Amino acid sequence: MTTARQPGPILDCNGRTLDLSVPRVMGILNVTPDSFSDGGRFFSLPAAIDHAAKMIEEGAAILDIGGASTRPGSAEPSLQEELDRVVPVVEALAARFPVPLSVDTYRPEVMREAVAAGAGLINDIYALTRPGALATAAELGVPVCLMHMQGTPRTMQDNPQYDDVVAEVRDFLRARAQACEAAGIPRAAILLDPGFGFGKTLEHNCRLLRELRAIEALGYLLLIGVSRKSMIGAILNKPVEQRLYGSLAAAVVAVREGARIVRAHDVRPTVDAIAVAHAIGR
Repeated sequence: MTTARQPGPILDCNGRTLDLSVPRVMGILNVTPDSFSDGGRFFSLPAAIDHAAKMIEEGAAILDIGGASTRPGSAEPSLQEELDRVVPVVEALAARFPVPLSVDTYRPEVMREAVAAGAGLINDIYALTRPGALATAAELGVPVCLMHMQGTPRTMQDNPQYDDVVAEVRDFLRARAQACEAAGIPRAAILLDPGFGFGKTLEHNCRLLRELRAIEALGYLLLIGVSRKSMIGAILNKPVEQRLYGSLAAAVVAVREGARIVRAHDVRPTVDAIAVAHAIGR
């Protein structure tokens, strides 16, 4: 017997809809030479298009395109490098596929060019705190994802410290969401990401995942990224290419604790895992 789908949030991503009545998978498309997981594999435009097609066929409801690596210790590319990596890919994918596209950037110039090329969501690891980012996002009128990070990608894993990681992450995200609303971004267009692996130890990451409901209680949509991350490697003592099953376990927990979007490298297995988790939890 099939259970009828209940009405849920629907995001307008630059004219393309993202139905979040059930949890969805965001496919990761890194167009960088130095990503921690798949750096360089999809750096060329043809490779990026082929991989995007594969993720959509496997069930990705939205694709997240990033041109600046955020692995621990990474350095920022120049603005022109990031534009050259991201904008042609967004333009090509928008012309070929109907799914919404997200741009993973913290630079206002990249936000503007990517949205003009067809991107419909801004995913910012700095939670729109960089100069001009918040005003640009509000002007562009697309949904935003605000992530928590302690430090920068270059420094974030240098002995991160918290008095209460859940309270501090929650309070930071609440403040940033309120700043977005004050700037004119509708509450329904704001997503929150606790930033697993971004300035957190294994203990911090596990507690955040275990107590994710404390952040969901703020009343915003949750986007979670745990795919292949170091927390999985630390628990299992396995390299990046052997972290699928651990990533699926963490994704299931995230959905059970309120996540609406799960950002993943391995799309088909994640789609299946969270569908089962959601059906049982419902």
